[in-house]
Parts: sequence; structure tokens; C-alpha cells
Amino acid sequence: AGFQTIRRFTRLLSSQDIYRSHRPKEKPPQDSNNNENSVPKDFDTIDSNSNLGARSKHAKHKLDRAKAQSMLGKSAVHGRGHAHNHTFGSKPQRQVPTVSAALQGSNQDPPSQQVEKMAVELPTGSELRKEQPQCEISGKEAISALSRAKSRGCRQQIAQVYCKHKERALMPEKVPRYCPMEGKANVNVQWDENPGDASHPTPVRIAFVLVVHGRASRQFQRLFKAIYHTSHYYYIHVDQRSSYLHREVLSLATQYPNVRVTPWRMSTIWGGASLLNMYLQSMEDLLKMADWSWDFFINLSAADYPIRTNDQLVAFLSKYRNMNFIKSHGRDNTRFIRKQGLDRLFFECDTHMWRLGDRKIPEGIAVDGGSDWFLVSRPFVDYVVNSQDELVSSMKRFYAYTLLPAESFFHTVLENSAHCQTMVDNNLRLTNWNRKLGCKCQYKHIVDWCGCSPNDFKPSDLPRFQQASRPTFFARKFEASVSQEIINQLDSYLFGAYPSGTPSLQAYWENIYEQQTDGLASLSDSAASHYSAFARMGLTRAAGSLQGNPSDSSCRYTALGHPGSVHLYFLSDQFQGYLVRHAATNHASTQPESLETWVTPRDHFTLAKPPHPNNRLQHIQVGTDWDPKERIFRNWGGLVGPEDEPVAVQRWSRSQSNLTATIVWIDPTNVIAATYDILVDTSTEVTHYRPPLTLPLRPGVWTLRVLHHWNPLGQTSFVVAPVELHRQQPLQQEDALRLHGGPARNSYMEQSFHGLNPVLRLPVSLGAVEEAEANAGLTGAPLRRWLHGLLEGHWSAADVCSMGPSACPVMQRCRLTAWSSASPDPKSELKPPREDGRIR
Repeated sequence: AGFQTIRRFTRLLSSQDIYRSHRPKEKPPQDSNNNENSVPKDFDTIDSNSNLGARSKHAKHKLDRAKAQSMLGKSAVHGRGHAHNHTFGSKPQRQVPTVSAALQGSNQDPPSQQVEKMAVELPTGSELRKEQPQCEISGKEAISALSRAKSRGCRQQIAQVYCKHKERALMPEKVPRYCPMEGKANVNVQWDENPGDASHPTPVRIAFVLVVHGRASRQFQRLFKAIYHTSHYYYIHVDQRSSYLHREVLSLATQYPNVRVTPWRMSTIWGGASLLNMYLQSMEDLLKMADWSWDFFINLSAADYPIRTNDQLVAFLSKYRNMNFIKSHGRDNTRFIRKQGLDRLFFECDTHMWRLGDRKIPEGIAVDGGSDWFLVSRPFVDYVVNSQDELVSSMKRFYAYTLLPAESFFHTVLENSAHCQTMVDNNLRLTNWNRKLGCKCQYKHIVDWCGCSPNDFKPSDLPRFQQASRPTFFARKFEASVSQEIINQLDSYLFGAYPSGTPSLQAYWENIYEQQTDGLASLSDSAASHYSAFARMGLTRAAGSLQGNPSDSSCRYTALGHPGSVHLYFLSDQFQGYLVRHAATNHASTQPESLETWVTPRDHFTLAKPPHPNNRLQHIQVGTDWDPKERIFRNWGGLVGPEDEPVAVQRWSRSQSNLTATIVWIDPTNVIAATYDILVDTSTEVTHYRPPLTLPLRPGVWTLRVLHHWNPLGQTSFVVAPVELHRQQPLQQEDALRLHGGPARNSYMEQSFHGLNPVLRLPVSLGAVEEAEANAGLTGAPLRRWLHGLLEGHWSAADVCSMGPSACPVMQRCRLTAWSSASPDPKSELKPPREDGRIR
């Protein structure tokens, strides 16, 4: 029977012995000379679906047109003209390659975010849905958008916007200019570090509009502490998708009378019209607050941090109280318009900014733009919100259908209005742009365009803040999960160091799951299964704390339900593992207790032995949600399930010569799932790639090897964990066999790599095959034991604590530990203001 099993297994593999390496396509170089957020790269060159599967534009346009016809009716859609350029990426090649192309970065897309469609100034939404398209939709971009839009309402809106634009009824064609001067104002403002004892005008009061999303509540609290003063006002908008953060912000707002949270919430997307709507609504709200007397409006995100004190900012603004501080692009305007996409028609629906075709810039005005972070005066805010003149009303129409509208609307209105002479080309910020890393077209899943994002500051950047020559009061971006140390340095520089012995100064916690605000449905089945398994590992550790007393049940527990919350834990900017809070019934007292378990990862990377002096390989990681900008996995623990698409990352030292590395993926039954070559040039430090593996992946311990000329450089192992749940319900055997049985015919890719098994000395193991077949059908307690056995080889329960009273005599209280999310964190804790009006 055993020989029949292995024969049946090997028949599913190719018997060919030649090396058929998957050949990833080389990425075109990025143009680094771009604007604040846009990249001079046409979206048509990008296949947003995968990093393989090239199609010509001709074929893709025919497919999109056919799909659009079926959705809106054949008479409404008609395509003309086809270009024969290839989309980015290529299908796996069947021929034997010599040397594969260099890998500059993966095409892995972060999960698409949900967004609520917000009303804009012109006919959209329900008004557009009332009609059927009254024109022939012939533009290839509109047809493409129609073929990709998911909802019927969005498709109808796209068609109506396109037709109204075609009828010249959507855009203003000419707009009056009210600025009395030619060209752009060139106001020179200076920062005096030592203003002396000269008398100052009445200090200005600032309305801080804090636009936040995500889960970094402790980092936000540190920002709030740093900018808070009783003389100013704080209006906070929390993205509609950030329920956990919204709860934390609401709690914060109750502590301070000059803090309010927007009673409405929007789901804003990068580059979307929704972001401009959010700013305009916030401005309107602030103007209506009769009890808030403010002079300036400034927008900040949770990724900002001050680099000068509030007192310094107030002194500066009091000197220039009539000015508007807004950063322009500073280059040829024609080039800016083209690269920013201002001459293209966009429309937002279905969590996406759809590109629908070309348009003309209105005559009579100078279009400007740059950074969407600004500091503007109350008179200008009042003009933008309340003016009914043709400039403002026309610009609201124009920018309702514009990509990145917040990066251009305020600039254009200011430059063409009677306020034009108050424009200062400086938004008082320092932004950490690294075009090579930050322009990876990372927003193509939500925008039909390519975009850039600033990089995070690191400790080595501190001199940049201290040496800033122009007036600069804030910097961005900061992420405590990437580097809290730079925030600590800035905090000490501005306000002085915390007293010696202050706890948790090097620790950082960030919540990634909260049952009360998120619900189990917010987790993938893989994440939920991992967290439950981690909680049980904590119970096993607790039970082992009273060794030698087999009759003592005071530290033995039974898990109750799913975990209640999960935190990431960092120490000195290094990921330390997950903190899983969960309920369990104590066997001795029969009472439920709230526990928190700390699980730490084990690194299985090894270099080849004996060590070779020319081996440039430094480390290998496998995971999901790779961030090519920061070169980190956003899935910090590298949790991989059978339906995930993992990325392999290699880190290298620099050298005087290139090398070609071969990457080999091996599943738990010694099937070679993928192999490909990577060209590592002399200056390369990081390479990464996501092979297009057929899912589901076979659960178990996988191996990833890196070789050079078939000689090993190093390897690592990682777990593809089976899932306990399917759609939040306990896994049934039918789903277990489908999810845990590996891909059809054990074929992870179109080509087979079976011929490499002898080269890599990977015999097909009868025991591994039989074990995999047996495990594939497990459910219930046997499935949990299998999962536990896999994870304990790559994770360990470092500690467990109790949130409240415990019957276990050796169980420590969480608030008394140094690691628990309940332990003291003075740097993020908020207290009442001191006599000087400040918190920090």
C-alpha cells in the first residue's frame, strides 16, 4: 500500500528531468523625478491583477469592451483603436532559461480598502443613477473602468459621468481669475530662533485638524501630547474603517474641553475626491463653532511629529498672521499637470478612483499644486467654504473629478483669488522623500495611476531636523512600529528626557485586533487560527509552571472562545512577538480568568557550512504583506495559511561583483513548488519576489533554499499553518480536504520542477506523503494538535500573565510585567494639562 501511495503521488509530478525555471520579468526602472505623490508612468502599463500574465492592450481592450457591453448593454459601449503594447509582467516561460532577470520588487498588493462614496459638488451618486447612459461609450479608459467596477451603481455612475463629460456638461471651460497680480506671489518669511524681548502681537490660536486612520493609538497619543496646549483647538477625524482607533480617540476627547471628534466619518482613499470632501467639511464645521475662536487651520496625520515647540510655532505665525503656507511643486507647470494627471478625468466609487479619459484645463486660470499638507488662515478658509464666486464654485466642480484633488485645489484657488498675495511657498513641513523606495506604484489597487509615499524617518535622520534652514515646524512620516527611537530622540530634543528609571521607554505596543470593535469577521481564517493556537500555547506554559504536582489544577485552564485582542510588541525597534489576550476557565476554581500570552518567533535561517568568504547572503524571510518602501513585512510574524500568497525576501551585503542566485521553494512532501533566478548586482541589499503559486498551499513545514551555481548559500524554513476555521466557523472535513490537500495534481505552477529533485537530493518521502494525506482530513481536536505541533517548532510561549485575580499562585499580574500591553507606558499616557497649558 505504501508503494502504491508513493507511485500515485509521483505520477502526479512531471517525469521530465530538465530544469524549467520560472522566469520573473524585469521591472522597468522608476522615474524618480516626480511630484509629491504622482509618478510619470501611465497606468496602462500595469496589470493590476498579478505579477504574471501579460496581455497586449489590444487583447485586453477587446476583453474589457466585451465585459462592459454585457454590463451596460451593447449599444452603450463601442471601442475604437487598439495599441499593441504589452502590460507589465509575463507568463511563465516553458523554455529553459539561462539567467533570469533582476528582481526589483514584487507586485504584491496590500488588501483593497473599503471606502464610502461621499457626495461631491456636481451630479453624482443618486442623481447619476437615475438615468441610463445616453451616449456611446467609446473611450478605452472608460470601457476598462466599466469592466472592472464591481457594483452596478458604480458602473452606472461611471457611464453617466463619462456621458456628461462628453456632452461638455461636467467641467467648467473657462474660470475667472481674481488675483490682481501676474504670476505667483513670492513672499519671503524668515524664522528667528532667538526673537529677543521685543513685544509680540496677540498670540494666534490654531485649529489642528488631525486626520487619522489605522491602529497606532499610542503613537497618536504621543503626537497629541507633543502638540497640545489649552490655547488651541483640536478637531479629529478618524477614518470610518478604523473602529478601534475611533474608540480610543473618543475616550481621549472626553478628557479635554478643546478637543472634539467629527460627528461624521468618511472612508477616504489615497488620491480620492473623498479626501478633499473631508477637508472642506472639517473647515465648514470649524467656522460654525462659535465658541472656538481660531486664526489658522493646520492638517496633521498620526504619522506627523513636531520638530519645534508649540510656542515657537505660535511666535512665528503671530508674526505672519495673514499669510497662507502651502507648498507648490516648483517645476514646469505643463509637466506637473501631465504627471499629476490633472488633464485626466477621474471619478471615485467602489473604493476606487477610476480614470475615464482626457479633459482640458479650464482657461483663464493658472493651475497649481504640490503638497496636501498645509497651514492656512481663517479668512482664506472662510473664502473657500462660503464664497459663491465663480472661481470657487468652478474649482469645486473641476476638482470633484480630479486625482489627488487635495494636492491642487487649495493651491489653485489661493493663487487665482484675491488672497493670492498671501501665499507663502512653504508648508512648514519636512517630508522624508526617497523616490527610489517610495515610488513603487503601491496604490494601483485603489487608483488608476501610480503614486509615491514618503519613507519613515530613522534615528540617523535627527541632524536633518536640527539643521533645517527654512521655517519648519513638523516632519513626516514616522511609524513607531518601524522606528520608535527617532520619536524618542525628537521628544527628548524638544521637551527634555524622561526621568531616569521611567519604564517602557524602549517598548512599543500596537493593537492589531480587538474583538469588541473589529469582530472575528475582520480576521482571516488563518490569522484567527494562529491567534487561538497562540492562546493555547500560553495555557500549556501555565500548566507547566507547577511541575511535580500532578494533582494541583490551580494553573490548568481550558480556553473560552476566541481571543479578545492581539497586540504587536516591540522592544528597541525589534519585533518581539504577539501578545494575545484571551479568556480561560481555571480548573481549580472553575472561574473564568482573563490572561495575556506572549509568543515569540524562532528564526530558522542558517548559512551554508562551511562558511564561504564570498557568500553575500545575510538573511532570508518568508511572509505576506511585504512593504517594498520600508523593506519590511507588515505581517510582522510571517503568519502564512494555505490560501495566502507568500513572498520570499533575501538580504545581501554589497560586493564588487554580481551574482545570480537560484531560489527554491520546497513543500512538506519535498515537492519543488517553484524555482527562479535573481540577479543580485553589486549594490543590491534586498531582493524579493512572490512566485505565482497555485493555491491552496500544502500545510506543514516548508523550506526555502538559496543557491549559487547549485551550491547552497543558505536556507530557512517556515510554516504554512492549517486553519481551524472556515468563514469564522469550525472547519468541516469537506473544507479541510479542499484547503489542506495541496494544489490539484500537486502542481504549484504550470511547469514542473520534478527534474531537480535528484540535483537537490530531495527524495520523495513515503512517510511525508502518507502523513500529509492523513492530516488533510483532520478536524476538531486532532486538527488543533497538528496545528500546535507545527507552530511550537517556530514559536514559543515566552510568558503568560493575568489581567485580574487568578487562582494560579505563580501567575503574575499583567500590569506588573515589563512586556504586557497592560504594563505602564508613561510616554503614551495622557494627563491633565499643567499650569503652563501643556501636557508634555
